[in-house]
Amino acid sequence: MSVRRIFVEKKPGFDVEANSLFIEINEHLRITTIDKVRIIYKYDIEGISEEIYKQARTTIFSEPPVDLVYDEELDIKENERFFAVEYLPGQYDQRADSAAQCIQVLTQQDRPVIKNSKVIIISGNISDEEFSKIQNYIINPVDSHISSLAKPKTLKDDFPSPPDVEIINNFTEMNTAELTELLKKLALAMDLADLQFCQNYFRDDEKRDPTLTEMRILDTYWSDHCRHTTFLTKIDEVGFEEGKFTKKIKEVYNDYLKTRETVYGERINEKDICLMDIATIAMKDLKKKGKLPGLDLSEEINACSIEVKVDINGEDQDWLVMFKNETHNHPTEIEPFGGAATCLGGAIRDPLSGRAYVYQAMRVTGSGDPRIPIENTLEGKLPQRKITTEAAHGYSSYGNQIGLCTGLVDEIYHPGYVAKRMEIGAVIGATPKCNVVREKPKAGDVIILLGGKTGRDGCGGATGSSKAHDEDSIISCGAEVQKGNAPEERKIQRLFRNPNVTRMIKRCNDFGAGGVSVAIGELADGLEIYLDKVPKKYEGLDGTELAISESQERMACVVSAENEEAFKKAAAMENLEATTVAKVMEKPRMKMFWREKEIVNISREFLDSNGSVKHTNVKVSEPSSKIFFNEHKVNNIEAHWENILSDLNVCGKKGLVERFDNCVGAATVNYPFGGKYQSTPTENMIAKIPTLNEETTTGTIMSYGFDPNLSAWSPFHGAVYAVVDSIAKIIAGGGDFRSSWFSFQEYFERLGDIPQKWGKPFSALLGAFYAQQQLERAAIGGKDSMSGSFKDMDVPPTLVSFAVDTLNLNHTISPEFKEINSEVIYLPIELDENYLPKFDELKKLYIKISDQTKTGNIISMHTVGANGIAEAIIKMCFGNKIGFQFNSDFDTNKLFTPGFGGIIAELKQNSFSKNEAMHLGFTKD
Repeated sequence: MSVRRIFVEKKPGFDVEANSLFIEINEHLRITTIDKVRIIYKYDIEGISEEIYKQARTTIFSEPPVDLVYDEELDIKENERFFAVEYLPGQYDQRADSAAQCIQVLTQQDRPVIKNSKVIIISGNISDEEFSKIQNYIINPVDSHISSLAKPKTLKDDFPSPPDVEIINNFTEMNTAELTELLKKLALAMDLADLQFCQNYFRDDEKRDPTLTEMRILDTYWSDHCRHTTFLTKIDEVGFEEGKFTKKIKEVYNDYLKTRETVYGERINEKDICLMDIATIAMKDLKKKGKLPGLDLSEEINACSIEVKVDINGEDQDWLVMFKNETHNHPTEIEPFGGAATCLGGAIRDPLSGRAYVYQAMRVTGSGDPRIPIENTLEGKLPQRKITTEAAHGYSSYGNQIGLCTGLVDEIYHPGYVAKRMEIGAVIGATPKCNVVREKPKAGDVIILLGGKTGRDGCGGATGSSKAHDEDSIISCGAEVQKGNAPEERKIQRLFRNPNVTRMIKRCNDFGAGGVSVAIGELADGLEIYLDKVPKKYEGLDGTELAISESQERMACVVSAENEEAFKKAAAMENLEATTVAKVMEKPRMKMFWREKEIVNISREFLDSNGSVKHTNVKVSEPSSKIFFNEHKVNNIEAHWENILSDLNVCGKKGLVERFDNCVGAATVNYPFGGKYQSTPTENMIAKIPTLNEETTTGTIMSYGFDPNLSAWSPFHGAVYAVVDSIAKIIAGGGDFRSSWFSFQEYFERLGDIPQKWGKPFSALLGAFYAQQQLERAAIGGKDSMSGSFKDMDVPPTLVSFAVDTLNLNHTISPEFKEINSEVIYLPIELDENYLPKFDELKKLYIKISDQTKTGNIISMHTVGANGIAEAIIKMCFGNKIGFQFNSDFDTNKLFTPGFGGIIAELKQNSFSKNEAMHLGFTKD
């Protein structure tokens, strides 16, 4: 059948995308001579009859009430200039794929071949230079290019057959210079010591040269992204600059060393001092002391998991609540839409692999100022505006398609995030405990690949995310970006909500960084993986690409052989492809076969070694003498207040938040903006546990804490107050710190071998350790990214604390003022001489606040942050347009003083003492 072509354009009044682009070109590219922008989607179709084409023309490709349709030819007027944009070969095109699926449903026959491109027509008097500027702004060379409008004779791609996997000849005999050259030639993320470690293994144990696939897998498996190489680096020496604050940090370090003795006992010499140990030691210590009832530990570690009692129709049932934070900093930096979309997709799959239904998401991002003129964009970078707007579009698009509520959206603006964007997605899910079966895989069990097909997208993503970048990265890293297919993941969500399916699964892993090699490679010690059976998006993939591709929306499930067919049948009912691609073996080796040849055969012991042991020294620097917490004395209060409210980090960000669906699923308790006028931003997200057809009063609350300026001054204090701020926001929503849990997100510059740089994450993790020990609540998960550098620019020291609690929904509270003539008080936390919380007093205060909330005496609360009482009070006024009158004797010097951990409360009756509370004033009409 011949190739048919159709052009589809929105009618005037419905052409929102074209009008938005017109505004972008006018206001941000400052090209004001254009008259109009048209956007037309071109579809080339092969493999359908004339009859089917006529049906699809007005039902699939267009909607007659809102679309104009042109067959075969497009009329371009004399004063119009145009270009067409399409995805690079190999990139997933959801629009074309969806159209092909719809036609398959219509015909009940084979899926046709469809290719899509976007035609942009610009009318007006513009120069060649301006036209080129528009093209460069619209086209991201990482995933797209200009395409021809010449009609092809066929759409079928002719993929050449790939050669056999190459063996790296003479690898075991190479000298240091040759290994260094090989490292550069293969662009490996591992270092020379790792490569020499591999050489010793293949020479002494395997007595052969490795295949290229084996080297790529080891490079991926041991990457910082997959195996936390930086966090596991052994710290040999620790030094501290002389100073007031480093003295305290050193005391906390000594407490950490004592905690190691308590936790490890006689095994202490087996456990290296490293960043990972500092990050996890509080949880181990508190668990050993019996302080963490409800912690759900298993060999499946994709998400934090806690056991909770859920009220179902008045009766308590055992459930698991799972939560996870995930970053896609590197992919979002170079391809914002796809990077942010797959950030959410990857975050969802972590609790999903634990068989939990994910029902709410949070998005916390870090960006440079998006208002910076386009011409000031750094060479090798996308404009900050383009990154931040397209990333928001990508994340919201994925969430809206899968049907996931985004309960809280916030973006942190700091010049350091120009070095590399921060893109965090945090999700929370739940499932009845009885639906989760965890068993150790045994020989004979099969591994089923569920979901999407495999392509080249994402090859090298794990190693790319582990590297610092330069101005060439945006081009050279293009293949590392994945494209999301949310409807496919939605099917997996539906399948995993079937308890008969989840009870068949012994162990499950999602496909993320490293693809098959990691997702399947982590499931059991002994494996045989058959790469020829892996479903492909297209032909031409070689064994290495099949092994490490990071194509999205895939899960690896271990089931017993007797359940294999039943599992596949259930998947087919959800229109999911399920293919047996591996089996569990007795011998602890990972083997891969392609074209019936063995291309990988590595011992489990070597694979899990994480490469050569890395060593470093640490030097902790004293924070600057300009104390962050000093009182902010202001001459012109009104002007300063206005400046604060106009700050990007303070403003409501309603335009950003409203891009996201925050009520899909009908579980949202607090809207992102509170009050009758929906104008007071909420500081947490609260949702009902997803119980399908049952009634419940049990919900979850999630918040985050982090301030980049405080962390830049002192990473130690920044981490302490990130934890405190996140827990204060839990308290302010009706939760209780005594039942709360944490998960941390660390994001730092590339550390290299500079002790002072290592001192930043070292200090931050000690700060988080200190806060956990004092609160006796633990971080039970986290994610680290240590590649926040671009040339000589670095991200600010970043430790974001996510806090989670379960609560009775009858006790939830929102931040906007509720009534006129209410008494309003400030409940600050007491600080010691090091500007750290007096935690004993803090805990007493928070317990009393929680108790008063449950009695209904507190009717609204808002935490205090970097901008003090001023920011909190005025935001509380917005939601119901209720005013506030400060007491006449109020000390205005305290208006703008940072007060992390403090809470402003609106009361029915004041039951707090003068030592606990500062009386601020009353609400007024």
